[in-house]
Amino acid sequence: MGNLMKYNAANLDQLMDRINKSSIGMDDYFDRLFKAQAANYPPYNLVQLSNTESHLEVALAGFKKEEVSVYTEYGKLVIEGKKENKKEEEDLNFLHQGLAQRSFNRSWAIADDTEVRSVTFEDGLLTVILGKIVPEHHARKNWM
Repeated sequence: MGNLMKYNAANLDQLMDRINKSSIGMDDYFDRLFKAQAANYPPYNLVQLSNTESHLEVALAGFKKEEVSVYTEYGKLVIEGKKENKKEEEDLNFLHQGLAQRSFNRSWAIADDTEVRSVTFEDGLLTVILGKIVPEHHARKNWM
């Protein structure tokens, strides 16, 4: 028990160094965990409906369907919005501008057993339905 050491937030870098020295191929997992984005735009809800289904709802007021793209790549769900600033909007004198209509790029890490089942965009709300892939031998089977 002599070489066991307790780690806390103050010496987290030492813990990560020790873990990295004794692991192979785990870099990507640690990067996903510790380098997560802290962005809060655009606002979203993540709703878990059951053990196998979740909904991601992203508020995109002012965006058109053709200005938004949703894709998965390298274990991430990526949502991008590209807003073109129109000349007429630049010339307006806003007394208050509460709607942020700027371009964005948001991503979420998704597990290997999670798939995007559908994506809908209606009335400024983007809904991504996510499902857990349950292998047949793990799925519930009623025998009687």
